[in-house]
Amino acid sequence: MPSVSSLEEASATLAAAHADGRRPRIGEDVTTDGLVRVLEHEEGDLTCTVESGVRLSALNAVLASAGQRLSLDPPGDPAIGALLATNASGPLRHRYGAPRDLVLGATLVLADGTIASAGGKVVKNVAGYDLARLVCGSRGRLALIARASFRLHPVPSVVRTLVVETDETASVAATLLASQLQPSALDVLHPGRVAILFEGSERAVSAQLSVARTLVGGSEGDAAIWDESRERQAASRGRLRFAPGELAATLAGLSEAVARPASGVAYLPDEVAEEPEPRVARLLEAIRAELDPSGVLSA
Repeated sequence: MPSVSSLEEASATLAAAHADGRRPRIGEDVTTDGLVRVLEHEEGDLTCTVESGVRLSALNAVLASAGQRLSLDPPGDPAIGALLATNASGPLRHRYGAPRDLVLGATLVLADGTIASAGGKVVKNVAGYDLARLVCGSRGRLALIARASFRLHPVPSVVRTLVVETDETASVAATLLASQLQPSALDVLHPGRVAILFEGSERAVSAQLSVARTLVGGSEGDAAIWDESRERQAASRGRLRFAPGELAATLAGLSEAVARPASGVAYLPDEVAEEPEPRVARLLEAIRAELDPSGVLSA
C-alpha cells in the first residue's frame, strides 16, 4: 500500500494510476501517512495549515503551545485527511460544527494527478466549486486530500459538565435549546440521560451551569460521559437524521441511541438504510463526473 510523503509524489502516484487504467482507493491503496507536517500556524489569525497525514491529537498538541485548538472531537484519533473525507465530528459539533464548517481551504490531488487548491489560504480554484467543503464526507471518491487549512479556537480555561437523568430527555433538550445558554456540547444518551458541556472562563461557566440546573436540574459530571458518548458513536452501526423538533418522536421508536439534537443526527447500534435524496445523489454524481470523468477513484 503506497504511502505518499509529498504533494508531488501524490500527484505522480495518481497520474500513473490514471494512465494505467487502475482504480486506487484513497486510504487503502494509497495513503498519506507520510504527509505529517504542520505547515503553518498563524496564532494571531487563529488559523493553521497542515498536511493530511497528521493525527488530530498531534495537531492539537502543537496548537496547545499557543493556547489554541481545532475544535473537533470525533471518536478515535483520525488523521486530518480521514477527518475531512468522512466529515467526522463528535459532541463539540453542537457549538463548532463539523469539519466542513471549520475548513478554510484545501490542496487536493485529482484523479488524473492534477493539483488543485481552493479556499482561504490558497488561490487556485477548479470548475467553480468550493472544493475544500466538497471533499468533506466524500470518502476519497473525489480527490486525495493533501493539505488543509482550518479556523481555530482558544483552549477554554474551564470545562464543566452537567448530567441530567430523566425519562423526558427530549423535553430537557428542547428546554436547553430554547434558552439563552451556549453549551459547547449537548448529547442525549438515550435512554435516560442528557449531557451538557460548558466551556469558557470560570465566571461564565459557573453562571451558565447555575442557570442550566435551575432550568432542568441535574448534577455535575465529568469527562467520562463524553468518552462514553464517543465510544457509543464509534460502535454504532447506523445513523439516523431527524428534523428539528422531531427528537421526541425519533427517540420514541428507538431502544438506544446517542442523539445530537442541534445537528439532527442520532447514532444507533443497529444498521439503518440511509440513502441520499435523489436530487442530492444526482448533484454528487455530476460533481464526481467532472472531477473524475474516468472513474479512477470510484472503486
